[in-house]
Amino acid sequence: MTTHDTEFDLLIVGGGINGAGIARDAAGRGVKTALIDQGDFGGATSSSSTKLIHGGLRYLEYYEFRLVAESLDEREVLLRLAPHLVLPLRFVMPHVASLRPAWMIRVGLWLYDHMGRRSSLPASAGIRLRPDQYGAGLKPELTRGFSYFDAQADDARLVIANLMSAKEHGATLLPRTRLIAATREDGRWRAMVETGDGGKRFELYARVLINAAGPWVKNVTERTESPVAANVRLVKGSHIVVPRVHGGDHACILQNTDGRVIFMIPYQEAFTLIGTTDVAVGSMDQEQSITGEETRYLLAAVNRYLIQPLTEGDVVWTYTGVRPLYDDGKGDPAAITRDYTLVVDDRDGAVQLAIFGGKLTTYRKLAETVLDKLSPWLDYQRAAWTGSESLPGGGFDPAGRNAELQRLYARYPQLPPVVLRDLFHRHGLAVAAVLADAQTPGDLGRDFGGGLYQREADYFVANEWAMAADDVLWRRTKAGLRMSAAQRDNFAGWFATAQAAPT
Repeated sequence: MTTHDTEFDLLIVGGGINGAGIARDAAGRGVKTALIDQGDFGGATSSSSTKLIHGGLRYLEYYEFRLVAESLDEREVLLRLAPHLVLPLRFVMPHVASLRPAWMIRVGLWLYDHMGRRSSLPASAGIRLRPDQYGAGLKPELTRGFSYFDAQADDARLVIANLMSAKEHGATLLPRTRLIAATREDGRWRAMVETGDGGKRFELYARVLINAAGPWVKNVTERTESPVAANVRLVKGSHIVVPRVHGGDHACILQNTDGRVIFMIPYQEAFTLIGTTDVAVGSMDQEQSITGEETRYLLAAVNRYLIQPLTEGDVVWTYTGVRPLYDDGKGDPAAITRDYTLVVDDRDGAVQLAIFGGKLTTYRKLAETVLDKLSPWLDYQRAAWTGSESLPGGGFDPAGRNAELQRLYARYPQLPPVVLRDLFHRHGLAVAAVLADAQTPGDLGRDFGGGLYQREADYFVANEWAMAADDVLWRRTKAGLRMSAAQRDNFAGWFATAQAAPT
């Protein structure tokens, strides 16, 4: 890094979805922006969500009307900006009268239909749960329910798409770079950072420091002079993945006996994603992984509805994310607000803004709000813009998604359609940049299994900051889920060798 590259208007600590969204927005407004993350971009909470872009139907019970309305509006925006990564998804809620009365659900769904701009998705409706349709896989005594639409998203790829756009607009992006300390000096921040695990140290300077470190937000504030005063509640959300429980394209939202809801979502063609839990955790110093109690909780919740019960032996993968929620004093982790809180400290001319809370769905609006707050200290060359410019790989009509796939098949007639489909799901219209001059299966290089080929793996390294095997297997793709343990080990060995080779 040259001396010229150490001076910035804005330094963002944290490369999850919020940091990525802010970097994109700021760079596009002409703000000289740098972003650092101690690990892989999107490597923590932002790749461990329930993979939904949604209003949050259950938040209505906690009177979170502003959050729901904003989320519903953003759902429409993201369906338009990233139609390869954000797809409409029907949800079916079986009705269990002992848990919530039908009138209450109807009122909630009516509000859900009308609180935000719903221009592309069908309205909610009452439905019959026929075993060959919406009741597939469910117990026969469940005969009626409700249907509504939200959207499913590839959370990790949404992070990468925002960062690729930020880079296109001039942002400097540094993965695996940790903040050691930041001090105020002559009206700006002087930040000491370190690459890798005890690697090279250097300094970055910026007028404004944004703490978007997610569950590490408090740790980062403690490394700055005069840390901002706000509390964070860390709440763990765990998920399990099992073989597909029904053949339909719809998801299920299941009422649990404790008042919470559990999602059962079609995932990666052959699987079903089940989540999530809400468990308070003390600190990020502890290893964050699913517990046996959480697994049994999720299985018990869905088994109340499934005709064929699941067991712990059916679980093929688990993952856990820690949500950095703003501490609003509520004891029940499920009741803590998912809304975001921004705390600004502008003493001595060096501005610090810390982000508490937030959710995947509202990241773009959060970024706009952050830049609105920072307008007294940053000069913008343009107004808010991210609501109209497609993310990389987008730029096509969501209604024409299948037509785009057919054009892709016609353009590469010798490549297997399933390979092209998976590439389109990940890269959208940028598939051509991934394939380059490839025309035949042999041109894709080594087949690692799980739908992953060397041509795409090389692309991830060259263009998407992949620096470890897991970056590719579990974040840039989910190929690891479809691989055997031996295939994953073989890929890790190849990746390590390829990374060590001189360029």
